[in-house]
Amino acid sequence: MDRIAIEGGARLEGSIPISGAKNSALKLMAAALLTDQPLRLTNMPRLADTRFLGRLLQRLGTEVVEQDGADGAETVLHAPEIVSAFASYDLVRQMRASFNVLGPLLARTGHAKISLPGGCTIGARPVDLHLKALEALGARIDLHEGYVYAQAPRGLKGAVIDFPIVSVGATEHAMLAAVLAQGETVIKNAAREPEIGDLADCLNAMGAKVSGAGTDTIRITGVSRLNGATWSVIPDRIETGTFAVAAAMAGGEVRLTKTRTDFVQALLDKLVEAGAEVTPTDDGMIVKRSVKRLKAVDVTTEVYPGFATDLQAQFMALMTTAEGESVIRETIFENRFMHAPELMRLGADITVHGGEARVKGVPTLRGAQVMATDLRASVSLVIAGLVAEGETVVNRVYHLDRGFERLEEKLGACGAQIRRIKGAPEEE
Repeated sequence: MDRIAIEGGARLEGSIPISGAKNSALKLMAAALLTDQPLRLTNMPRLADTRFLGRLLQRLGTEVVEQDGADGAETVLHAPEIVSAFASYDLVRQMRASFNVLGPLLARTGHAKISLPGGCTIGARPVDLHLKALEALGARIDLHEGYVYAQAPRGLKGAVIDFPIVSVGATEHAMLAAVLAQGETVIKNAAREPEIGDLADCLNAMGAKVSGAGTDTIRITGVSRLNGATWSVIPDRIETGTFAVAAAMAGGEVRLTKTRTDFVQALLDKLVEAGAEVTPTDDGMIVKRSVKRLKAVDVTTEVYPGFATDLQAQFMALMTTAEGESVIRETIFENRFMHAPELMRLGADITVHGGEARVKGVPTLRGAQVMATDLRASVSLVIAGLVAEGETVVNRVYHLDRGFERLEEKLGACGAQIRRIKGAPEEE
């Protein structure tokens, strides 16, 4: 199993291009099931998750071609006929986002059998909101032996879907199903993340009629069929924020390109409050840390446009060496402080009580063997390793490979002393 080793102490100087958004690309790929014409996605990230979903889509009847286009990596998906509407547990358990093929399959074929995704290391993350949205659209949902049996033989019908809590996944799933439903669908208390807008814009390019994405009310007028389209995936705001934090942690000056500041404004405000410098550019931003030590600041995770839960672990790593004490509150997912004990192995002073972590900044971290527990936690350990004295070795980096494209290459190009150790055994 691969590991990543980091020799701490190098400042970061250079430029990092941001990849397409993983969380957007996955839902856009699922949208290919809604049409019998090709969907061409450009600015595609090459990740373990996107490749896995591609394999699942192939089993359902989609031709998936990865290629290099004029603007970089792209994927062409073509599902002229759905040959199977079944996704087994072995497929769905490996990646929760694969559950989102349920809505498109149901909308196009009138039936589907999909495994429930099961548990998650960062909390239960139930799919009940997804299923209630599909039921509101007229689907009959039966749960049996861990599988969802969904039927809508006469097609889905528009409805009012009022979510009791904001859910990105459920909002996207409802959109994917409703675009082919008869009549109008109104999604209330909808998520407002940039990925929601990206999905809506892509669906509209395919011939859908979606309005209100980016607000808490989305309206969809169903159409009888969708066309193919060419669509460019938006920049990955989590990768953007991660490298912004890395630059603030290690010091130096890093230019982030092919991205947008407005996607991560809540994070950038906190970086500036802590003492980093952020300068917007035409295609991204420059992040610089000239002070010797940042100041501790508090953060609370919130739904967009608040501070993203997917950047909480990275910010905690940043606060481990800040001057003073910071309080980090996690309000989105339970059990999302599993990186704290691993950061403590590097010498961090962290106390966790429920959904709150108190981080007392220490002057120095020291390299050690650590273990990644989930995708975002894994990169927080890399960030801490950038400043830890000596060598930090991060085990189980398959988590990291799910969501970060060429991480070592991008950081290494800016001077980080980082390398991948292929096939090395984990620490016992």
